[in-house]
Amino acid sequence: MADSESLDTTSVQDQQEDPLADLTDEQLRQLVDESISGNAILENETLMFEKFLKRVEPNMMVSASAAPTPSVSVQDTRIMRKRSKSKAGSVDRHLKLTAEQKCDIAQREIEELREEIEKLREDSEKVLDTYKAIMEEADLRLSEIKKASYEFDRDIVKGSVNHRTGKVIAEKVVRYFEDKVRQRDTLIEKLRLKNSTLKVQKKKLQLQLKQKEEMGEVLHEVDFQQLKIENSQYLEKIDERNQDLLRLKLMAGNTLQVLNTYKKKLHTLTMESDRLATEISSRNELLSRIDTETEQVEVERAKAEKLNKRLRQQLEDYKVPEVVEYVQEKADLYELNKTVRSWERKVEIAEMALNTHRKTWYQLKLASQHNNPWVMQSVKMS
Repeated sequence: MADSESLDTTSVQDQQEDPLADLTDEQLRQLVDESISGNAILENETLMFEKFLKRVEPNMMVSASAAPTPSVSVQDTRIMRKRSKSKAGSVDRHLKLTAEQKCDIAQREIEELREEIEKLREDSEKVLDTYKAIMEEADLRLSEIKKASYEFDRDIVKGSVNHRTGKVIAEKVVRYFEDKVRQRDTLIEKLRLKNSTLKVQKKKLQLQLKQKEEMGEVLHEVDFQQLKIENSQYLEKIDERNQDLLRLKLMAGNTLQVLNTYKKKLHTLTMESDRLATEISSRNELLSRIDTETEQVEVERAKAEKLNKRLRQQLEDYKVPEVVEYVQEKADLYELNKTVRSWERKVEIAEMALNTHRKTWYQLKLASQHNNPWVMQSVKMS
């Protein structure tokens, strides 16, 4: 009875101390949703923290997982609930991580994930390389099989058939396989020699590597990390230079376009200038010619004016002759014309006689040249 009374009193006290009793169903639902989302966030943080602890201190996680969990009764849970309400602030203060610690853990987890992703990428690349090598080997084998099948069909099935009996000649088949075996042996010998040379090279490289290790010239992981960092920096610089180069190329292209435009304009203007210079020179020549002609015209005009004055003066001083004088002058002119025509006729006759005498003289000279060259020489000298 005492126990039941104590339980009833504790339940009443719990109802009085419980702040959720006055909330509605909607508020309780919202509170539950918020608690679920908060629990999911805390669960993710807890999982990340457990991974971090497993990686940093694996022994502590093993001991924590191996520790027994004590059994708790209902009354103890209620008592612990009461104590937890009073000590919740101090426990949260001691158990929760700070923002810097969370950021540090998240950063380390991100780095671990990147390393895992890089490792998986390398493994996948190795697997892909293996599969590619297998595929290439299969392709080579398939091509060799196709080639061997084609050669067998060409040399044996079609080439070694006896036309009289229609059967395959056994000697040709044996010779074909002997040649194939001999080729295979030759290939094996070549590969063996190549393998031996590669082994010798491998031994030399191992010896050089050992010598470098003894001399301390081998690069360690830290050196590789440093080289990776420097490589990334140089790659960034190369990207920047490439961007600058592209920008300069674009500027050069635009400048070239503008230059071509101005070149076209300059060519057009040069042609126009040449045309105008030619036209100006032609106009100048025309102007000089016009000036010369003007001077000549002025001179001729002066002469014409002088002649005109003289003729006018003559016209003013002119006196008309008598009719008898005119008739006498006309008759004299007729006689003079008649005399001129007769003399022209006489000149024509004399020219004709002269031409005849010249022809005769030329013929005589040719005849004398044929008969007496000394005469020709004397004629030349004369």
